[in-house]
Amino acid sequence: MSTQPSLENIVALAKRRGFVYPTSEIYGGLASSYDYGPLGVQLMKNIKDLWWQTFIVGREDMQGLDSKIILNPDTWVASGHVTSFTDPLVEDKVTHLRYRADHLIKNWLKNQTDPKLSEIKVENLSLTELGQFIEQYQVTSPDGNPVTQPKDFNILFETAIGAVAGEKSAVYLRGETAQGIFTNFKNVLNSTRVTLPFGIGQIGKSFRNEITSGPFLFRQLEFEQAEIEYFFDPDKDDWQNLFKSWQEEMVRFVNQGLGVKLENLRWRRHSDAERSHYSQETADLDYRFPFGWDELWGLAYRTDFDLKQHMQHSRESLEYLDPHSHNKIIPHVIEPAVGLDRLLLMVLCEAYQTDKNGRIFLDFKPSLAPYRVAIFPLLRNKPQLVDQAQKIYQELRQSLPATYDERGNIGKRYLAQDEIGTPFCVTVDFDSLEDDSVTVRERNSTKQTRVKVKELATFLQK
Repeated sequence: MSTQPSLENIVALAKRRGFVYPTSEIYGGLASSYDYGPLGVQLMKNIKDLWWQTFIVGREDMQGLDSKIILNPDTWVASGHVTSFTDPLVEDKVTHLRYRADHLIKNWLKNQTDPKLSEIKVENLSLTELGQFIEQYQVTSPDGNPVTQPKDFNILFETAIGAVAGEKSAVYLRGETAQGIFTNFKNVLNSTRVTLPFGIGQIGKSFRNEITSGPFLFRQLEFEQAEIEYFFDPDKDDWQNLFKSWQEEMVRFVNQGLGVKLENLRWRRHSDAERSHYSQETADLDYRFPFGWDELWGLAYRTDFDLKQHMQHSRESLEYLDPHSHNKIIPHVIEPAVGLDRLLLMVLCEAYQTDKNGRIFLDFKPSLAPYRVAIFPLLRNKPQLVDQAQKIYQELRQSLPATYDERGNIGKRYLAQDEIGTPFCVTVDFDSLEDDSVTVRERNSTKQTRVKVKELATFLQK
């Protein structure tokens, strides 16, 4: 049984079965942009709901939030994004196409045979070092042309608000959801009376003017984040213990919640050069994608950087008053932040299976699958079978995500449901009219079992 699909396999199935479509495809698409189809949007909702239940509703020390995409522009000045939210950009001197310097070098290294070059950690190189490397080894663009020296390129999306020309104000589409949490810190304190340590989490859209596109859902102009800022008193809670605890929680969610094998996960610590300006310690939970190991979920110890910055620029106190000692402190923060689009891509990659007969199926956990069950009449031209199948479908869909299908032959219906990851298919046949039983086919094994209709809902919940 194959467990290593190519990215091309994933992309083809995602479009064919209605998980993911290229954005604006009828106009030629838009770089680094994708839409979720009927099954994709349900899969994404299931992932979101599981994250929210696990990390917000399921914990007594968490609060939820939903801040706006467009914030006061001073927010991004205070956070450092206006000056420091950059990627290293180079330009092909002939075609004038632009590339991210570190990605260009990584791809160039893949084609080199010198073992010393293979040991180079590109993510550890500064902007100057990237330029020196390009010059020393004469790194070229994918078209074989020389490239410019790298320069910082700010990836914040800038726009404007205001209806009258000359009176517009510059604003930014948020590059992360975190800043809406920090600017609402005081409001959450005052309205909920929470005590340290506690976290604030939210799910929402973020935007980055990425230099490099793709691959597929991994890097997009518009993406969805699930982000937590966990506030604590550094004199009472050791940040390293909290950091380790969050690492364990993140792995548990991906492994047990999303059904991903531990062998496909690893931790990678950021170097000093790679780590963001606000972070004292950062580690990435990486996943083994079809295109190699890459970041899935980031964990950062942001110290008190953000609250201090916003206090300085807004001149508002964001201190926490300890209810026992009555001391005022500025809490420190640990941040687990994940791109939900990457979680969805990972789930598709992990679930994609091909058995010895060439049958393709998505081995989703039942709780994640867009549909838990599909209901079929054996034949579509037999009203009594259709009526009974419809009756069962209407009853089941009140408690389970279910779908109904009577197109084509039964074999093609099974294969279609396998490819969208439906765990069970229920077929109403002529015996069903006599014994009030149906045939239940299990997705992975294709094993078929006769089950009484009155016991069906319980059976499908297993």
